[in-house]
Amino acid sequence: MLFILMLIIGYLFGSINSAIITCKLMGLPSPRSIGSGNPGATNVLRLGGKKAAAITLLGDALKGLIPVLIAHALHLSATEIGYVALLAVIGHIFPVFFGFKGGKGVATLIGVILGFYWLIGVIFLATWLICALITKYSSLSALIATIVSAVCVIFIFSFHTALPFIIIAIIVILRHHENIKRLINGSESKIGQKKNA
Repeated sequence: MLFILMLIIGYLFGSINSAIITCKLMGLPSPRSIGSGNPGATNVLRLGGKKAAAITLLGDALKGLIPVLIAHALHLSATEIGYVALLAVIGHIFPVFFGFKGGKGVATLIGVILGFYWLIGVIFLATWLICALITKYSSLSALIATIVSAVCVIFIFSFHTALPFIIIAIIVILRHHENIKRLINGSESKIGQKKNA
């Protein structure tokens, strides 16, 4: 029963969309109506600059971190915590508070990974940073870091425990299908580059 309650809490936390809230409070256009149309930190960066993007990123990470830390405090198993993490990411992608139309899950994944096991979170961030410095593509960096983090859970814990993170990786990849197409044809926006509306 406690596990089911934490799944619900994870989903509800994930459903809080930091990008939409941040843009509204800062008087910016809705991230769903301009730029890439994605309500996430990268699009907010294009719309409102570094401060707005940082607030969005922090909010999206915290809504993944908090339910996972609560699950830890309640002494759920690692596998159960993994599914709480999965529901938080699903909440971000399909938020009940915003018509089930959310972001791509990466910022929330950062939070859940850091809460699940900090070392894997550090590996995720380091992988993203290195890839971003080399390629200048946020989307590609996120995809690589997501896959690397899932593989880390397999090796540090087990495949059984890693299953929710593998599911997250698959969902994140599917959510980035348009980015993948643009990466292939060379039209993907680079970090800091304004995207044509």
